[in-house]
Amino acid sequence: MATLRELKGRIGSVASTEKTTSAMKMISSAKMHKFTGMVHRLQPYRGMVRDVLSHLLVTDQEFSSPLIESRDVNNVAVVVFGSDDGLCGAYNINIFKKLLSSISDLRQRYGNNVKITLLPVGKKMVKAVSKIEGGNIKVEVVEYLNTRSTMEQLSDFTELLRSRFVDHVYDRVDVAYMRFVTTSRQVMHFEQLLPLSAEALAKDIDPKEACSPCIFEPDANSIFNSVLPLHLRSTMQEVFVDRKSVV
Repeated sequence: MATLRELKGRIGSVASTEKTTSAMKMISSAKMHKFTGMVHRLQPYRGMVRDVLSHLLVTDQEFSSPLIESRDVNNVAVVVFGSDDGLCGAYNINIFKKLLSSISDLRQRYGNNVKITLLPVGKKMVKAVSKIEGGNIKVEVVEYLNTRSTMEQLSDFTELLRSRFVDHVYDRVDVAYMRFVTTSRQVMHFEQLLPLSAEALAKDIDPKEACSPCIFEPDANSIFNSVLPLHLRSTMQEVFVDRKSVV
């Protein structure tokens, strides 16, 4: 049986641990509110960019861009967002399981010889994906990009993906991340980033509303090609901030 002194020591230890965890909770809560606010501030900008593209696409103009070019897929890049730290439950495990499932789907769709480049973000995900590297799976770590990177660094990374797609280094670019729904609910999301789908961009616009007479200056295709990279960048920003709202 424990002595009175030992019991008092245990009580003091528990009280000290409670103070530490309470402080951690407060810091995490403050961070979550900060990044949730960033998500809400990004949505109007992304919505405006999407509306411009959608209204252009439902007109009778013809558009062309290397970013909407569909081609035979031999090389796929998958950007997978994880965390740098632990203490987040099954967060990284669930992302990794979805990644494995998605790799299997890609092989079924494009054949077992399709080359897959994984670009992990976050120390935990870098460690996890290194276990499956080999064969047709390559892991590339972008040193300047992590869970604490700035928006300028994220823009540089987005430009890297865009240029590699345009140069046919990648034929398709996907992104895997945990999407924030509420503080108690997050949904694993795996979506195609490139090539951009013109049909998906135009599907939410009412043609009657969008087809009013317009004068484009410069021409519509030039505007389209100017706005497409903004849409790509805003999508990556939303993914990045959305993920930070979860961990």
